[in-house]
Amino acid sequence: MEQRNSWRRLNGMIVETPIREEVRQVLLDEKEKGHAMKVCIGTDSQVKGRCTEFATVIVFLRKGKGGFMYIRKEELHRKMSIKERMLDEVAKTLDIAYQLTDLFTAFNVDMEVHADINTNPAFKSNDALKEAMGYIMGMGFSFKMKPHAFASSSCANKMVQ
Repeated sequence: MEQRNSWRRLNGMIVETPIREEVRQVLLDEKEKGHAMKVCIGTDSQVKGRCTEFATVIVFLRKGKGGFMYIRKEELHRKMSIKERMLDEVAKTLDIAYQLTDLFTAFNVDMEVHADINTNPAFKSNDALKEAMGYIMGMGFSFKMKPHAFASSSCANKMVQ
């Protein structure tokens, strides 16, 4: 797997520090400014020929005052089923959520995991719904699925199109 492991901001600026330190500093800055925060983390993917491109986003919402996000893209060069791809998206999201959850707890910031899995059985991604829900709930995270999972289905989706 080729991995562009660096995080960046939406404007393209590369994050030089480890993402954990960056998030800690963001939370300190936003707290100092008096902003009430919520964080949503999600991943989406797009198959492009023999390559699957993944984008994971950390979306910071300032309650009533807009938001911003960080993005990490990865590429996987092998075939995978839709179910495997959906569960891989969830795994990437949970990995980041798990790395950062203690920071969100320390700063009293609500965090949601967003999964780009359709709750409508007519869609192929629905095949992974039960496993994904069990995986996320087993980790103890609050989560949203489509159509309410904007971090994955809107924000991350824009990064892989």
